[in-house]
Amino acid sequence: MTRAKLSWSDLAGAKVGIWGLGREGHANLRKLASLGVEPILVDDHPQADPDGRPVLATSEGGLAALEQCDVVVKTPGLSRYRPEVARLSGLGIPVVGGLGLWLAEADLRRVLAVTGTKGKSTTSSVTGHLLTELGYRCMVGGNIGASPYDPAEDSGSGDFDYWVIEVSSYQATDLPYSPPVVAVTSLHPDHLDWHGGVEQYYRDKLSACSQPGAELTVANADSDLLTERVALLGPRVEWVSADDDPGADWMEPLGLPGRHNRRNALIARRCLVAMGVPGAADDARLRAAAAGYQPLPSRLTSIGTVSGVTFVDDSLSTNVLPTLAALDSFPGRRIALIVGGHDRGIGYAPLAAGIVARPAPTYVLTLPNSGPRIRAEIDQAALDQAARNQEPDQAPLFAGVTDRRDLESAVAAAYRWAKPDGVVLLSPAAPSFGQFRDYRDRGEAFARAMRAIS
Repeated sequence: MTRAKLSWSDLAGAKVGIWGLGREGHANLRKLASLGVEPILVDDHPQADPDGRPVLATSEGGLAALEQCDVVVKTPGLSRYRPEVARLSGLGIPVVGGLGLWLAEADLRRVLAVTGTKGKSTTSSVTGHLLTELGYRCMVGGNIGASPYDPAEDSGSGDFDYWVIEVSSYQATDLPYSPPVVAVTSLHPDHLDWHGGVEQYYRDKLSACSQPGAELTVANADSDLLTERVALLGPRVEWVSADDDPGADWMEPLGLPGRHNRRNALIARRCLVAMGVPGAADDARLRAAAAGYQPLPSRLTSIGTVSGVTFVDDSLSTNVLPTLAALDSFPGRRIALIVGGHDRGIGYAPLAAGIVARPAPTYVLTLPNSGPRIRAEIDQAALDQAARNQEPDQAPLFAGVTDRRDLESAVAAAYRWAKPDGVVLLSPAAPSFGQFRDYRDRGEAFARAMRAIS
C-alpha cells in the first residue's frame, strides 16, 4: 500500500478536506486552523458544527466536494478499503491520516510506537509512567488519548523529551514512516469488517514495524501468530516472553495482575533500553519509577466486593485474547464470566476451549448480540471435552452457560452463582456498540449493577 509522505506543514495553503469528525477529526480541524487552513468538512453522519460551519454528508455531495481538494485528511475509523478512498486516490488526491502527517516531521528517535491487538494501552501507559518518573517529559497519546499534534492539548509544541504513541490497526494503514523502535504486544483476529479479512488485518496491524525508519520490533514471544509472521516484523526483532527475567521484581509496584501484564511491563522496559533512555537498565531506579502507577480503567480493574464476591471490570476486553488472559489472572478462583456484545464475526472457538478447560469452577453468562454464537461454541466445546473425558465420574469444573437479555440481569445471576467468595468478571470479548456508547459506558453500567446488588 502506497502512503503519501506529507507533513502537516505541507498542507499550509492547500485546499484540504477533513473526512470524519470524531475525536481525531476535530483534532485535525484544530491543527489546520492553526495553519490558517479552512477545510471542507465531510462526515458519513454529519452533526451540527458548534461553530456553524457546514458539514456535508459523504453520500450527499460530500464525496464530490472531497474530489475538488488537494489533500483529504481521513479519520482512522473510516476504512482505507472503502470504494470512496479508491476513487479519491485514483484521481491523484492523497488520502492521509493526522498521525502520519505528524510522524513525517517528528524527531522519530524520541518516539515509541506501540501496537498490538490487545495490551497496547497498558504497555503505552506503563512506558509513559516510567519515563515520567525517571524524570523525563513524556506525552502518551495516539489511539489511547490526545493526538500529538492537537493545539488544544498543547501537545504539538515539541516541549517533550519522549512521545509514546499507541497505534491502532486503523491508524497503522495511514503511516508513511515508523520510529526506530516499535512494540507489538499481541496478535489475534479483530476488526475484520474494517480490514476485509483476517490476513489483511494482520498485514495492516504489523505494517508499523516495517515502514521507512523502522529498525527494531520488540514483540510478544508467547504469540504463535506473531512468531509465525516474523517476516512482517521489520528488519530486526527482539522477543519478550512473560517468563523472561524470573527474578526481576522492579514491576511489582505497578500492581498489574496476570502473566500478560508482566509481559507488557517487560516489553515497556525493553523498548526504553532500546531507545537508550538513561536509567531504564537500572532495576532499582525502575522499581522506584514504577511506584504510583494508576492502572487504566476497565482493564482488569477490581471495582468492589459484595459479601465476599469480587467484581472486576474488564470492559475494554473486546477480543478473545484478553478475555482468556483475564481468566488466567485469577488462578483457582471461582469465576462467573459475563461475555458478549457487538458481533464482528470473529471466531469464538478458542475462547470456548479455554473456558471449558479452565482448572477452576467457571460459569458463563452471555449478552446480545454475539452471546448466542458464543454459547453455541461453548456448548460444543463442553461436548467435545466430555467425549474425551476418561474419568466420567469426576465432577466437571465448567458449570455451564446461559444467555441473558441485558447486563443488569447477568450481573445479578453471576453474583448469586459466585457466592460466597468468587469473582464476577465482565470481560466481554466483544465491543460495546449498540447497547452502550463505548467500553467506559459499559463499565459504568456494570458498576451500577454491582451497587444495586449491594
